[in-house]
Amino acid sequence: MTHSLLEINMQAFTNSIVYSFLGIIILIIAFVLFELLTPKHSLRKEILENKNMALAVLAGFFMLSVAIIIASAVH
Repeated sequence: MTHSLLEINMQAFTNSIVYSFLGIIILIIAFVLFELLTPKHSLRKEILENKNMALAVLAGFFMLSVAIIIASAVH
């Protein structure tokens, strides 16, 4: 009985790790696509060099919303 319970927990743990990495990879792909679709403006340059706080907040909300969508789809 204990052995099968341990297998189930290990399977759940493994699934969590795999889906977490899958979600992170999809989130990175979405961020790269966002950078490619806005060629006139470099998001990284605007935030880090020009200290554009509004764009930083917008990018944060974008990443958070995509993360929520990915979490819902993966779960």
